[in-house]
Amino acid sequence: MSLKFKRLGKTLIASGLTLALTSPTVLAEQPSLLNSSYDIARELFASYNEHFNDHWQEKTGQKVEIKQSHAGSSRQAQAIIQGLRADVVTYNQVTDVDILHERGKLLPKDWRQKLPNASSPYYSTMAFLVRKDNPKNIKDWDDLIRDDVDLVLPNPKTSGNGRYSYLAALGYAQLKFNKDEAKVDAFLRRFLGQVAVFDTGGRGATNTFVERGIGDALLTFESEIQGVITAFPDQEFQIVVPSSSFLAEFPVAVVEKPAKRNGNFELATAYLEHLYTQDSQRLLASFNYRVHDPVVKAETAANFPDLKLLTIEEIAGDWKNAMQVHFASGGKLDQLQRR
Repeated sequence: MSLKFKRLGKTLIASGLTLALTSPTVLAEQPSLLNSSYDIARELFASYNEHFNDHWQEKTGQKVEIKQSHAGSSRQAQAIIQGLRADVVTYNQVTDVDILHERGKLLPKDWRQKLPNASSPYYSTMAFLVRKDNPKNIKDWDDLIRDDVDLVLPNPKTSGNGRYSYLAALGYAQLKFNKDEAKVDAFLRRFLGQVAVFDTGGRGATNTFVERGIGDALLTFESEIQGVITAFPDQEFQIVVPSSSFLAEFPVAVVEKPAKRNGNFELATAYLEHLYTQDSQRLLASFNYRVHDPVVKAETAANFPDLKLLTIEEIAGDWKNAMQVHFASGGKLDQLQRR
């Protein structure tokens, strides 16, 4: 695998709001673009920004100063509402983009209609990272509720990553128990009870499992797991892809109000549109994300095991209902964690 994942092993850091430039020397007259992104996308967008800059310079003769702000996507959205003048968002949950309209009118309500695939240029799913030789013989969600298995999971209250894993477990239980609510709740209560550490974000959870050595299984994006396996070959981690999981979309949008104020609306639009080109889709796939382009999808099919991908509509009706029923204060998640 390419050098980008080798760098990952040296740069895994606890989740937090960071700001990084794609180039150490930036001319004052260069346009400047700020991308607010989710916690574990640092390496992906460091590479994509170089790729886009090559395209933009060839097209316009101009290079772009591209800044990255990374943290849990919910935290990032809140920072924008409080004044962070991001031009684009590249998040891992639809609700974190919706809130920019609902609370700040920073983009239109119909932002999902602005780009193909409901403004999701790539997607992933939730899988399990286990230790060398999979000593606990973890194969599917049922194995995660055993008393001898400790889990590491980003906190669903603060992390889209964590919400996806919770919903994936919920979807599995709904299938297994034919949506018998009492049995589903009992499964989820045991699942949550096996979590040794709830980190605030996905990268923090990865650090807890990899660097601190806590847990028998880390639940996170398939893409993050593949990157960790490549970055730490000496530890011989393995990936377990369960029989079913959650369709994790990665929505992108121009934050129109600040982008226009910054004079970046056209540049921001081009930055996101370029994610859909075949070369960019290949780049995304090289970071172990699943993509929509049929040619690239066929080229990379062997890298992505088949499984049943459950949508938010199948599991919870829609995101609004999921947030109210499961993740709001006093909701199902809080109820299931009470002792």
